[in-house]
Amino acid sequence: MTQAGSLESFEELVRRYESRVFGFLVRFRLGHADAGVVVQDTFVRAFQAIDRFNLQHKFAPWLFTIARHKAIDHLRARRPPPDAAPLPEPHDLNDPAALLTRTEERQALWQLAERLLPEPQFQALWLRYVVDLDIAGIAEVVGRTQTGVKVLLFRARRSLGEELNAQRAVESPAAKPPAPAFKLNSGSPVERARLSRVEP
Repeated sequence: MTQAGSLESFEELVRRYESRVFGFLVRFRLGHADAGVVVQDTFVRAFQAIDRFNLQHKFAPWLFTIARHKAIDHLRARRPPPDAAPLPEPHDLNDPAALLTRTEERQALWQLAERLLPEPQFQALWLRYVVDLDIAGIAEVVGRTQTGVKVLLFRARRSLGEELNAQRAVESPAAKPPAPAFKLNSGSPVERARLSRVEP
């Protein structure tokens, strides 16, 4: 029905995917206002091209590919001229809507991932664990091979694991070496010689 141009059917797709696309775009270094604009552009483009969508493929990767391209176009269009000072537009990672759907620990982990990981690794991780795309779907969205996506995910998970281990090491007190059970300068000369002797 959607491919035949049914607006009602397409609106159901919008309801199903709108928040997921918005969440992806916010993590694409877009502020909430820009992400909202790009979400609309994404669904307009998807509706215009829905008759060419191959039903043998999954819908989500196709839609997120459009969203990613629209985000890139939007970022290029708003890029300031070289002589202008950049105007950063930070996005609020403590958005109440996001906090309602994630535990505090998970939110903190995503904040760490966003600070730590290169953008391709972060996008692959987000598409895998939040959007729930498979490897083939992520490859379609980010324009890489499936092997390339697996490498991105491996490196992202390894970097996060190493950082978390480093943080735990800093937070936990360092273990003190045990006190020696004896002193080499104690006891008789014969005992000291026995304790300090290197066996062949």
